[in-house]
Amino acid sequence: MTDIVFTPFTHDAMVEGIHALAAAMEGDDWRPSLLVGVGRGGLAPAVYLSHRMDLPLVSIDHSARIAQFGEELVTVLAARTRAGDRLLFVEDINDSGRTIGEIRGALAAQGAEAANIRFAVLLDNIRSEQRVDYHFREIDRHVMKDWFIFPWEAMASPEKQAEDAMEVPERIA
Repeated sequence: MTDIVFTPFTHDAMVEGIHALAAAMEGDDWRPSLLVGVGRGGLAPAVYLSHRMDLPLVSIDHSARIAQFGEELVTVLAARTRAGDRLLFVEDINDSGRTIGEIRGALAAQGAEAANIRFAVLLDNIRSEQRVDYHFREIDRHVMKDWFIFPWEAMASPEKQAEDAMEVPERIA
């Protein structure tokens, strides 16, 4: 296995990315009525985007498998899309696409109106199984194997960062 290259994704880059995501939506003439931060990595960018766009925010953590933070909230969000609300799900990275795919699948299973759902990420892997509507930067995992350290992840020890990188081999494969 190749040595992992840890690449900081700086706070300044994140702020630049938030402004770029907001500008892309404004240029697209699409404005969400509610932001949904995807836990854990999407929560910080979602808070910033919420302030930038002056929009309400809820958080979802489908991966924790705690009903109130995942399944039950998906049911409520799906109903809101049927009522006309536009939801923007915010994540830090679309890497393999697994998280975004799980959320899309859960929403569809609850009868969500797909036209009222969009996804935004700071980093979008062009090789991902899922496509997103808005991104700040694109990467190609066949070329760039770096493990990105977002500002909130930088709080972890270097040992924990390396451990996290090793637990998710598809992110660097």
